[in-house]
Amino acid sequence: MSESASNLTKTPPLASASAQAASREKQAVSRNSMIAAAVMTLMKLVVGVLSGSLAVLSDAAHSGLDLICAGLTFVSVRMSDRPADEDHTYGHGKFENLSSFAEAGLMGVSCAWIIFEAMSRIIKGDFELHHSIWPLLVVVGSICIDFWRSRKLLAVAKKTGSPALATDAAHFASDIWASAAVLIGLGIAWIGDKVGMTWLRYADPVAAVVVSLLILRMTIHLGKEAVKVLTDEIPAETRRQIVHDVEAIDGVTSVVQARVRRAGADYFADLTIALPRRSTFAHSGRMVDAAREAVHRTLPTADVVIHTMPAESRADSIFDRVRSLAAHNNVSVHEVSVQSVHGRLQVEQHMELDEEMTLLEAHDFVTDVEGQILHEVPEIDSILTHIESEPATIERQETTVAADRRIVQAMLAAASGLKDVIDVHEIAVWRSSEHIYVTCHCTLPDELKLARVHTTITALEDRFKLECPEVNRVTIHPEPVTDNLR
Repeated sequence: MSESASNLTKTPPLASASAQAASREKQAVSRNSMIAAAVMTLMKLVVGVLSGSLAVLSDAAHSGLDLICAGLTFVSVRMSDRPADEDHTYGHGKFENLSSFAEAGLMGVSCAWIIFEAMSRIIKGDFELHHSIWPLLVVVGSICIDFWRSRKLLAVAKKTGSPALATDAAHFASDIWASAAVLIGLGIAWIGDKVGMTWLRYADPVAAVVVSLLILRMTIHLGKEAVKVLTDEIPAETRRQIVHDVEAIDGVTSVVQARVRRAGADYFADLTIALPRRSTFAHSGRMVDAAREAVHRTLPTADVVIHTMPAESRADSIFDRVRSLAAHNNVSVHEVSVQSVHGRLQVEQHMELDEEMTLLEAHDFVTDVEGQILHEVPEIDSILTHIESEPATIERQETTVAADRRIVQAMLAAASGLKDVIDVHEIAVWRSSEHIYVTCHCTLPDELKLARVHTTITALEDRFKLECPEVNRVTIHPEPVTDNLR
C-alpha cells in the first residue's frame, strides 16, 4: 500500500470570502487598539511628568509598551493571514505567536524598570508629588478605554481564533486592574497630603510596584503560552481524543503515529494509520476519509494529512501471509496446506515458476522464498514446496479431432459417478504441440462449502485422468446452480 496515494488527502487551506472578511476584521480591531494605545501613552506621559507621580509614569510606560505590542500585533496579523508559499509551507500563522512572545519579553523589561525606580524612591524618599485632578481623569479614562478595547479584541479573537488578539485582550484586561492600583495610590497620597500624613506619599511607588507585579504575572502567563505554541506543544488530552476517535473506526487496525501542531489560529494534524494489508486502494481511501472526519470532530478547521501503512492483524491467517510473501516475489502458489505434527506446523505448497528456469535456479529461488516465509511467519517450522512450470510462451491451439470425442465421453462418465456434480458442460479439448488440454464447466449446489467444492473437483479430475492419462492438463471451472439459471 502506497503512502503517496494517501498524501493526496491533505485538506486544502481556507481561501474563502469568509476567511478574507475575518482577516479584515482582525486587522481593523488591531489598528484601533494601536491608535488607542498611542493616545493613552501621550496623555499619561504628559500628566506623569507634570505631577511627578511614578505610578502614573509607570502606567505611561506600560501604555507605551501597549503601543509597541499593538503595533506588533497589527503587523503579525497582516503577516499571519498570508497564504502558504514555498518558504512557509505551513503558512505564516506563527508570526502571531512570535508577536506574543516578543510582547511578553517587552512587558518583562518594563516591569523590571518600574520596580527598580519604585524601590529607589521608597529607599531614598527624595521625591515630591504635585496633586491635581488631571492624573485622576487620565487614569479613569484609561480604565474606560482598556475595558472597551479588551472586549472588542476578545470578541474578534474568539471569532477568528487569533492568539495575538487574545494576548492583547488579556493584556488590556489586566491593565484595568493596574490602572485601578494607580488610582488607589494617587488617592491615598492625596489624602496623606491633605491630613498631614506625609508618609502616605509612599503609596504612589507602592502602587507602581503593584502595577508591575500585575503586569509580570500576565507576562509569565503569556510567555508560557507563546513558548508552548512555538515548541509545538498541545494539550495531551487533544491528542488522546484524536487517537481514540480514529482507532474507533471499523477497519483501522491502529494509529501508529499522531502529531498535532499549531501555528497562529490554525492546527495541523499528521497521522499514520495501520490498515489490513489486504485492503484495496478504494478501501484505504474510505478509511482515510473517515479518519480525517474523526480528527475534525476534535479540531474542526485542522489541516489533516493521513498516511497509511499495511499491518498484520490477528485475523490474517497463515495462508494469507504465505500467499502475500509469494506475491511479493512475483510468483503464485496454490494448494497451500498446513498440518500440525506434534505441535509443530508444517506447510505444503505448489509454486509455479517460469518453465525456462533451470532446476538449480528454481531450487535457489524457492529456497530463498521459503526462508522469507519462515522469517516472516515464525509459527511455521518447515515448508515443502512442489515446483511446477508455468508456460512462458503463448501456445497456439490446434483444431480438435474426432478421437477427442472419447475424451469428452470420459469426462461425462467421471462426473456421473460423483453425487455433488449436477452436470459438466462446455467441455473443450485442444492440442498444442505434443500436449493435450481439457477445459470444462462443472455445476455444483449453491450451498456447497469451498472445501467440499475443492474435494469434488479434485476427485473429478482424478477419475478423469485414470481414463485419459494422455491429457496433460485439466482445468475445471466450478459454477453454482443459480448462475446457470440466469
